[in-house]
Amino acid sequence: MIEAISSRWWVFLLRGIAALIVAAVAFTKPGAALIALVLVLGFYSFVIGALAMAVAATGVAGDRWWALLLEGIVGIVAALLIWSWPVASAIAFVYFVAAWLILSGIVQLVAGFRLRDLIPNEWLYILSGVISVAFGIWVFRSPQQGAVATAFLFGWYFLIAGILQIGFALRLRSFNTAVIGKAVKV
Repeated sequence: MIEAISSRWWVFLLRGIAALIVAAVAFTKPGAALIALVLVLGFYSFVIGALAMAVAATGVAGDRWWALLLEGIVGIVAALLIWSWPVASAIAFVYFVAAWLILSGIVQLVAGFRLRDLIPNEWLYILSGVISVAFGIWVFRSPQQGAVATAFLFGWYFLIAGILQIGFALRLRSFNTAVIGKAVKV
């Protein structure tokens, strides 16, 4: 199996290069990157809605077919709304991210204080919760800057992921060369 993966090292290289391109777009055109992310979310919503409706139509869900049909309709309507108003959808996405940061930060704070009973001098998880809540509040107070920050966060993710993918591809290539070299000697 490792030989099959290592012989296709170039696939991981391409993935890494694609991630670096997405990172470059996120850093140079954060608004466009955020709109693109929202449009992809719309595509995902449409596909999930269509699949739910298809399953409802097959009768596999039994007498609960109506729940899948409703889920499908909601998914497709959400996709159409996202595609019709991508800027408004991007703003709504930013507010959703802000709310998520605040709620997850509160949960981290509660868990961090409870962890202090088990781990002496535990402050890192509490600090993580404080930062999450603070960033969420900042995004709520300044959604335009929050949108740019969200795009930059995705940019940093894709930059790091791209570098790691390229590094992994190069290691696979080295391994593949070594495996082929051993096979030739035998």
